[in-house]
Amino acid sequence: MNAAPLVLLMMGSDTDLTTMQEAANILRTFGVPYEMRISSAHRSPVRTLALASEAAGRGIKIIIAGAGMAAHLAGVVASKTILPVIGVPMPGGALNGVDALYATVQMPGGIPVATMAIGKAGAKNAGLFAVQILALSEPVLAESLLRYRVEMDKELEQKDAELQLR
Repeated sequence: MNAAPLVLLMMGSDTDLTTMQEAANILRTFGVPYEMRISSAHRSPVRTLALASEAAGRGIKIIIAGAGMAAHLAGVVASKTILPVIGVPMPGGALNGVDALYATVQMPGGIPVATMAIGKAGAKNAGLFAVQILALSEPVLAESLLRYRVEMDKELEQKDAELQLR
């Protein structure tokens, strides 16, 4: 993608890439330019804070942050920017991602983080939510989202018709 990125995808570890790729796939589907980075709130806090605080100045409109276990990537990022931050809790660990969900969703009042489901479905929805936010000021994206929904419905109807033939 040659255009300047509008969405910054951040993940705490390269092990999160498979999950976060779902958000990237959605953004690519809608033609939304994005940038993907690995930066940990705990292992590389200075880098993480710089990425978050400099994002708006680089033209980023939305940040999607995915992290696992009790990592606070989305919250730390949200504390350093007024851009919308969408958190994606990663699966795994001793609690199968529930700890990541709590760490992402339980933000103190004043620093909001939109939190998606644990794992790939959450990453996909984070990408869609970012597109929905951008579509508020981009009519072409809004039309694309409507077509996407119609196509989902058609696919479901087709699958139901195939099921009825069994």
